[in-house]
Amino acid sequence: MRTRTFLAFVTPSLLMMVVFIALPLISVSWQSVHTTQAVFRQVTVESCSPGFLRQVCKKEARAEPVVDEQGRPMTETSFVGWESYRQLLQPAAVMDALTQGWAGISHLLSLDFYRALRFTLTFTLLTLPFVVGIGLALALMVDNTVRSLRGAVIFFSLLPYIITPVIGALSIRWLFIGDGILTAALSAIFGHKIYMFAQGWTIELLMLFYRVWHVAPFAFVVFYAGLQTVDQDTLESAVVDGASRFERLRYVVLPHLAPLIVFVSLIHVMDAYRVFEEIIGFSSQAHRISLQWLTFHYLAPDESGNRAISRASASAMLTILGVALLLTPLLMRTWRDHRRGR
Repeated sequence: MRTRTFLAFVTPSLLMMVVFIALPLISVSWQSVHTTQAVFRQVTVESCSPGFLRQVCKKEARAEPVVDEQGRPMTETSFVGWESYRQLLQPAAVMDALTQGWAGISHLLSLDFYRALRFTLTFTLLTLPFVVGIGLALALMVDNTVRSLRGAVIFFSLLPYIITPVIGALSIRWLFIGDGILTAALSAIFGHKIYMFAQGWTIELLMLFYRVWHVAPFAFVVFYAGLQTVDQDTLESAVVDGASRFERLRYVVLPHLAPLIVFVSLIHVMDAYRVFEEIIGFSSQAHRISLQWLTFHYLAPDESGNRAISRASASAMLTILGVALLLTPLLMRTWRDHRRGR
C-alpha cells in the first residue's frame, strides 16, 4: 500500500482520536491539578435603621464577586498540585483506619471514594465470570440446536442487549420496588413482606443481576460467531480418537475461542468499571455509589452554584487509572499470544 493511500485511511481516525480522546484527557489531567474560583473583594457597607429622633448606623464588611466590564463574574485559576487527589484519597484517614485493624475497615468504606471503589471493583469482578460463562453456555447451546430454531433463539437472546441500559434498570426496579409484581410474588412465597430496596446488599444483588442479564447476550453473539470458525476436521479427529464432549470443549473449542474470551473480558471490564446507569436507574445513591457517579456528583452544582471541577477531574483520572490496572493482565496475555503466533 502506498504511503499516500495509507495516510488517507489513517489520518481521519487519528484526528478523531486526538480531538475526542487525547485532548479531553489532557484537559481533565490539567484541571485535576488546578482550581478555578470566583474572585471576591471585601467591601464595607453602612446601613442605618430608620428613626425619628436618632438614627443608628453600623458598618459591616461583605464579600462580593468582582465583575468585568460586561458584568460577568471574574475567576482566577491557581495550581493546587495533588490537593484534589489528597481530598479524594484522604491518606490521613486511611492510615488511621489501618492502625485500627478490622474495626477501621468499616470506617474506611464509609468514605465516599473508598465506598465507590469497593462497589465498582465488586461490580466489575463479580459480573465478569458470569457474563463470559453464560455467554459461552448460550453459544454452545444454540450451536447444538436444530437449525430451524436457531434464528428464534438468537433473536430472543439478544433482546436484553437491545434495551437501553437506563430503561432496563428502571424496568427491573419497578418489578421489585414497593409492591412490584416480583416483590409481591416473593412475599407470597415466603409468607412475609419483603423489601428489596430497603437494604444495600439487596440493591447491589439486583444491579449485579441486571448487568449480567444485559451484557451476556453480547458475549453470546461473539462466542457464537467464533464457534462457526472452529475447524470441523479437528473436531471429527477428536471424536474418532474417542474424546468425550467435555474433552473436545476443553482441548479444541476453548483454545480456539481464547482470543474472543480475552476480547469480551476487555470490553466488559472497560464498560463495567464505568458503571453509572445502574446507580441512576436503581436510585441506589443512599446505599451504593460508583466512581463514575462520584465524578458526576462533584460536577453537580451545590447550593451556591459552584462545581468541584478539580475533584471531579481527579476522580475521572483515578477511574482511568483503575481501568488501566484491570486491563493490564488481559493486555499482557494478548501480547504474549501475539508474540507466540509470529
